[in-house]
Amino acid sequence: MRFLLRRLGFFVLTLWAALTINFAIPHLLPGSPVTAMMARYHGRLNGAALQAVESALGIDTHQSLFGQYLSYLKNCATFNFGTSVANFPTPVTTIVGTAIPWTLGLVGVTTVLAFLIGTAIGSIAAWKRGGKLDSVLPPLFVVGTGLPYFWVAIMLIMVFGEVNPWLPTAFGSDNTVTTGWNSDFIGSVLQHAILPAAAILVTSIGTWVLTMRNTMVTTLAEDYVRMARAKGLPGRRIMVDYAARNSILPNLTGFAMSLGFVVSGAVLVEYVFSYPGVGYQLVQAVDNEDFPVMQCLFLVITVAVLLSVLLADIITALLDPRTRSAR
Repeated sequence: MRFLLRRLGFFVLTLWAALTINFAIPHLLPGSPVTAMMARYHGRLNGAALQAVESALGIDTHQSLFGQYLSYLKNCATFNFGTSVANFPTPVTTIVGTAIPWTLGLVGVTTVLAFLIGTAIGSIAAWKRGGKLDSVLPPLFVVGTGLPYFWVAIMLIMVFGEVNPWLPTAFGSDNTVTTGWNSDFIGSVLQHAILPAAAILVTSIGTWVLTMRNTMVTTLAEDYVRMARAKGLPGRRIMVDYAARNSILPNLTGFAMSLGFVVSGAVLVEYVFSYPGVGYQLVQAVDNEDFPVMQCLFLVITVAVLLSVLLADIITALLDPRTRSAR
């Protein structure tokens, strides 16, 4: 219980610091949402219209900085993030809420698959270290890990979209298909997600393979693994219950943190494929100086990462009781 309370206290403190930084950054940057809106309309806004824009964007220049900070915290607690500048008068929550499912469906599922496949391959390579599988796969995945996301995405577009036009290379679905839970739309979404998912898998699976392989090689030299061999236990049980179970903790922590970064999306991959996820929306918000959308996205990404770290600490404590020690 004390361990959990310490972690929760750390989570609350870090969340407060993230909220404060998220509030301070737009105030330190040159320009503002109002000036961006003025530039969009080429200054053709009178005083009354300008005041209406400030009110719609949740900006009160008559308040002190501390008063604006308190209002900001209240708005965050009530999920009131104002109105988008680039898509005025669409609420920010509508834009972000529309993008999150696309990112979770693409990057989330791909991250889980990369972790499961990479951990399994790394375990087998470590168990059969020195063999043909261990000699071929780790170097191959090292090369894949070193490739940039956007370069792999561009190569896939050239091969499967230009040279051999087999798969769609842009957007999340076909515009001619009716959006909804129907077979045509689901099939179109899956078809459009093949190339972005392949780009993420190629460049991320190697990390899990190498981490699991190197950790498990060290674990196989432990005394309890030797004792299990001496007792005559089956090799599969030793590999799974003794070696892999104790080697997966570093991978599990990294996986939990990766799930937090899933919300931010693979920015470059989503931008190359014009995929309507969080990463693509973030790039659009930066290009359009859409401060309210940027603030909301930064906050969502931060909270997701903090929750993932908290979840990783709890899971690690359950699997390894030594981490719950006060010392």
